[in-house]
Amino acid sequence: MLDPTRDETGTEPGLLHAFRLTPAATPEDPNWDLAPNHGTVEVNALSAADARIVAAEAEVDFLDTDALPGDGTTTRHASAFRSDKLYSVQRIGPARGERGMITVDNR
Repeated sequence: MLDPTRDETGTEPGLLHAFRLTPAATPEDPNWDLAPNHGTVEVNALSAADARIVAAEAEVDFLDTDALPGDGTTTRHASAFRSDKLYSVQRIGPARGERGMITVDNR
C-alpha cells in the first residue's frame, strides 16, 4: 500500500510496511525513568525509523493537554519509542491500512 500523502519535497510517497515495536529493555532498566513503557505497538510506516516517529506521534504530548510544560515546549522528542535502548523495531509484513498506529498491547 502506498502512503497517500506527499512529503514536503513533493515527491511520490513510499511503500508502507507494518512494523512491531517491542520493549527491548528489562522493566528494571534505568532508561525507563526517562520515558514510560507503552508495551508492544504495531504501526504502518515507510521505514523502521518512520515507525518510531509514527509511534511517538501517537503518544499524548504535553501541548495536547492543559499540563506543564507549556509555551510551545513539546515532549515528543522524549518518547521511549525513539530510543533503540528501550524499543526494538521489526518489520512484520505489508501495511494494513494508512500510515499510523495499528494496535497497542500494554499488558
